[in-house]
Amino acid sequence: MAEADSEQNVGVELDTDVVDTYTQPADGIEEPPKTFRQTLKYLGPSVIISATIVGSGEIVLTASLGAAVGYGMLWWVLLSCWSKSILQAELARYVVISGDTYLRALNRAPGKIPGPRGKFSWPLALGIIAFIPGFTGLGGVIGGAGQAVVLIFPQISPVVAVAGLAILTAFLLGTGSYFRLEKIMLLFVMTFTVLTMVSAGLMQTTEFATRAEDLISGFQGDFALEFAVLALAAYGYTGVNSGEISSYSYWCVEKGYPARIGRYDGTPEWEARAKGWLKVLRTDVWITLCILTLATIPFYLLGAGVLHATGQQPSGNDTIVALSNMFTRTLGEWSIWVFAVGAFCILFSSSVAGVAGGGRYIPDYLMELGFLKRDRVDVRYKIIRWYGMIIPFVGLLLYAGFQRPVLMVTIAGSFAAIMLPVQSGLTLYFQRTRLPKEVQPKPLTRRFLQLTFIFQASMALAVVYFVVL
Repeated sequence: MAEADSEQNVGVELDTDVVDTYTQPADGIEEPPKTFRQTLKYLGPSVIISATIVGSGEIVLTASLGAAVGYGMLWWVLLSCWSKSILQAELARYVVISGDTYLRALNRAPGKIPGPRGKFSWPLALGIIAFIPGFTGLGGVIGGAGQAVVLIFPQISPVVAVAGLAILTAFLLGTGSYFRLEKIMLLFVMTFTVLTMVSAGLMQTTEFATRAEDLISGFQGDFALEFAVLALAAYGYTGVNSGEISSYSYWCVEKGYPARIGRYDGTPEWEARAKGWLKVLRTDVWITLCILTLATIPFYLLGAGVLHATGQQPSGNDTIVALSNMFTRTLGEWSIWVFAVGAFCILFSSSVAGVAGGGRYIPDYLMELGFLKRDRVDVRYKIIRWYGMIIPFVGLLLYAGFQRPVLMVTIAGSFAAIMLPVQSGLTLYFQRTRLPKEVQPKPLTRRFLQLTFIFQASMALAVVYFVVL
């Protein structure tokens, strides 16, 4: 296939022989909404990805970091939240315009290695490896949800509770339906966001209230080297992590953005339609950023204001019990029910959405490795459904082996930080070489993404130094 010149109108027009009918069916073209009220009808990927985002990274890692260092690294948490949304939006831009799925895009990267049925790209291999720590993170998340259940029903052992949640997750995902999942996640997102914000607000009426000087100290650039691994894992898993950035592109596909734009034909009508739907996508990304910020910062403040002040550090099977002190120390013992419900909503929704997103990768891997034809959409959905029914039990087995949610999520978060510069670097490359110039990002956006790549590469090197070496 011909390589594209960076300054030409390239992209979809070069690939009409291999356009994925899953992402861009020929009859799906639709004009974009004209008003914000009409735009609301087409939002949705933000809800599902927020259910994944505001989960283990926030309630486990962010709160644990606050418990460890106090208010001093508030700036780091905000940076973790805000520095990756540009990558989320720009990778999604490429996917919805080009018609490539995420993994098909990875397989276009230069640098091939031998495979079972031909050569494939090295980033694709790295993505396959990423599944291993990803499963470990899933075990930590669903394990935390099980521990939240035990807070309410102490007669149940954590492993039994996690087993029940694995069964429930498999049942929910057995249909493989995006739209049903969207409705379920909307309920969870609303619940845990409201509970978190209310609890942080009520903390201000107690002895643990956050003062102005506490907030000021959080922006002095402190970095506790003794907790570097935890901080780097929090960076990798707080906000939009690498797995959520890639799965977001799949939710955009299933929401129908690429199909509504249609295949590139160089006409003014296509350009206007593409820019209109990209505006919808940006609105969806802004909603993701607002939700994750509103739900993340309160957890850090609760961890710094309560757990750090009382000398508690969540770990092992007592992780959720220790975290519950953020509520019981400020609101009273009765609030353990509030915390348990909120923690369950956060962690269980994160588990469900994470497994659902992971299932979208498997058919693509099989296609890019040459084991499945791209027009077998029927097989794709069967694989997604079976993945959703099997993988929750992999998480159960890993939790039963570790039973340390913080450690399990830290492992996943550290690898997620390593994957980020790969994604941002390839996004820059694909936008420059494969997108039509009419819909390429503005120079300011490109510069910001370049700075993001440099920062993420630095963080990946730090993870290798502090975690691997």
